[in-house]
Amino acid sequence: MDDPRESSPSGAARLWPLALTVAIFALIFWRIPIGRLREALEGARLLPFLGLMGGFSLCFFAMDTYVLARMIRWFHGPLPYRDLLPVRAVTYLVSIVNTQLAQATLALYIHRRFGAPLGRITSTVAFLILIEATHLMLFASGGMAAFPGRAPAALYLVPLALGALWLLVLLTARGKILPRWAGHSLLHTFRRARASHFLTVLALKGSVFLLSLLVHSRALAFFGIEIPLVRLLTFLPVIFLLAALPVTVAHLGTSQAAWIFFFRDFAPEADLLAYSLASHLTFMLVNGAFGLVFLPGAYADLFVRKKREDISRGGREGSRPG
Repeated sequence: MDDPRESSPSGAARLWPLALTVAIFALIFWRIPIGRLREALEGARLLPFLGLMGGFSLCFFAMDTYVLARMIRWFHGPLPYRDLLPVRAVTYLVSIVNTQLAQATLALYIHRRFGAPLGRITSTVAFLILIEATHLMLFASGGMAAFPGRAPAALYLVPLALGALWLLVLLTARGKILPRWAGHSLLHTFRRARASHFLTVLALKGSVFLLSLLVHSRALAFFGIEIPLVRLLTFLPVIFLLAALPVTVAHLGTSQAAWIFFFRDFAPEADLLAYSLASHLTFMLVNGAFGLVFLPGAYADLFVRKKREDISRGGREGSRPG
């Protein structure tokens, strides 16, 4: 029998995001009475807001899937865009519960479609995650440079850490350092990637961010909030970067705290909290709804098709003459 003390760290690790989420919201609601939050929500024009954010979620889903399809085509093989839509939608649904599990679901799907080693698939997923962080950090770095001292000092270390990580991974993948790791399957995509791949994905991700910038600038008006576009351009990528950290439940808490911290000079804190909660939950739940719609198709692709292929392969092998 396993020693229960050995399993306790993993249990504590699972509880940590929940504890941090509760702690952040406890601090927020210590500053902002729930009654003021309710008043801010009641005063908002929610129907046009939901329509705008729902439309943006659909555009994000389409563009995000297109970027992923390009990545798979470059490093693994052709995969029709329509075939990728179901599993990409399901990863949004799974990410509400666990971001790492969502990435594992995506890796499993690509593995079963192409039969490629999971290490190579994981390499592609890691490459995409690093580019997503990089494009946000590029926008955020420009903003922090334009308004020095406005962001927490620790954030200025993030670009350096990200650049060091890229340098370490690329040098290792090309055998410049740690030569024993150069041929590892986890570095497969980093070995094959060219500058054109990196710049293409960076440009596509950047265009999605600029669209989100315009959407938020319009959606804020439905809550009676006016924030200069240059300020949104400066600090919105920082908020997205903080919200993307897998340290809270469903990425809640960090995003709301960041909206209040960076934009409290332009609107009451209760209004900012109401807007950040409404936009975050709308985006998350609409994407989750896409996952529910596509769940049957994704399940069939992940399990039914594989089972049929295995049965068919077994039948062909059984029919061969001894």
